[in-house]
Amino acid sequence: MPARDWRRLLLDDARLEVWDEHISTSDPLKFEDASPYPERIQRARRNTGAKEAIETGAARIDGNRVAYGCFIFGFMGGSMGSVVGERIARLFERATSERIPVVLLHASGGARMQEGILSLMQMAKTVSALRRFREVRKPYLSVLLHPTTGGVAASTAFLGDVNLVEPNATVGFAGPRVIESTLRTTLPAGFQTAEFLLAHGMVDDVVPRLELKATLTKLIGHLGGGVT
Repeated sequence: MPARDWRRLLLDDARLEVWDEHISTSDPLKFEDASPYPERIQRARRNTGAKEAIETGAARIDGNRVAYGCFIFGFMGGSMGSVVGERIARLFERATSERIPVVLLHASGGARMQEGILSLMQMAKTVSALRRFREVRKPYLSVLLHPTTGGVAASTAFLGDVNLVEPNATVGFAGPRVIESTLRTTLPAGFQTAEFLLAHGMVDDVVPRLELKATLTKLIGHLGGGVT
């Protein structure tokens, strides 16, 4: 589902006070495969209308002010490069400064290969910003959408105070075929599905989309992040 539809579904009046749109992608490695990296970025911008693979900002959910982020899977598979990592880090930093909850919707294929080690560095950077956010004792609610994989799953996705996942979503680090070929084993049925994760204690609840706003509102109230 496009980011604009998630805004309509979750945010009061679908309004988002956008943060950090001025941060733009460079081409630090001069990466080129079938097409140069800058061309891929421009194509993704034309196809999605977004500048990068995540939007962040301030919003209200049933009157509660939150720092909100939503990955845009249509933008290069929601991959996390330097800009995505910087926006997430700043999201947690602004939330820390304003002492408001964070709601972050994940949908990603993982780290962006066109930025190499710079993309992998974002895992440490975002988690460090989250660690500092913990000090203000406001809730971080992580929502895992279909799919949430790779370096994004291995960083902020599973670190919420509460981790929610949409029904039938695929969530995990490496893909099942990679795991089976590496370990030379057969994985159990339903491996890496939302329901499998819930049954094995990896997430806290599976929540249908139409129930998600009410669930987030209840959690914000219970965890002490209400209206500011």
